[in-house]
Amino acid sequence: MSKFENAMKLMVERCGNGKDVDIALATISLSPNASGNPRPAVRMVCAYYEDGVFYVSTDATTNKMLQIEKNNEVAVAGLDWFTFNGIAENLGWVKDEKNAEIRAKFKKIFDWFDEVGDEDNPNSIALRITLTEGTIIDHERKFGEQLYEIDFVNKTAK
Repeated sequence: MSKFENAMKLMVERCGNGKDVDIALATISLSPNASGNPRPAVRMVCAYYEDGVFYVSTDATTNKMLQIEKNNEVAVAGLDWFTFNGIAENLGWVKDEKNAEIRAKFKKIFDWFDEVGDEDNPNSIALRITLTEGTIIDHERKFGEQLYEIDFVNKTAK
């Protein structure tokens, strides 16, 4: 088995299989710092992971979505010893027919979704974060390595 395949097994164990995963989602703030430079903005979100992608239920009018509209490059990190870069995309209203499968997973995975997902609101959207690169650490070396530097685009790991 390749390093990339082992890294993906670790990702699925940590974040996949229908788990509600808390991740820190970092974007670039719309307001610069005192020197006029861009500054980061980070917040915790609930997500589920599948095939190199995190999915998040959110509102299109939030600061994170306004920031993603301007710059869709994001970073995510989790307490399960991972940090990744990715590309964020607003998939639109969760009740849109094209999002039926994602919406069903939101309902199944997020026990809070029916109560606070506000899915009748057209601003209630699905956010897709397609991972591009990053690192995951396996202190137990379950799949052989302690550190995996993953390139999701080229499907390789070091």
